[in-house]
Amino acid sequence: MRPQKLDRQSIENALSGLSGWTLRDDGEAILKTFKFKNFVEAFGFMTRSALHAEKLDHHPEWFNVYSKVDVTLSTHDAGGLTELDFKLAQLMDSVAV
Repeated sequence: MRPQKLDRQSIENALSGLSGWTLRDDGEAILKTFKFKNFVEAFGFMTRSALHAEKLDHHPEWFNVYSKVDVTLSTHDAGGLTELDFKLAQLMDSVAV
């Protein structure tokens, strides 16, 4: 079953339960920059996150330079944000240690 795009109120409610994530200006994605001590920690975070993403069959857009990972989450098939994006955001936060 195809994920359903969330309405604005559902997005705001879900976003309020996350720390450091922001809504992109167009309202179609959430964004966060993760900062680590070095490249190895950043890469470890990406590896742990990738395992969760694969289990969800929902993959982030991300960009890594040295100790920083910029993440954008959106469900392209739904044309915006779905519950999958917020679930992956929570999982990413949980492995960012």
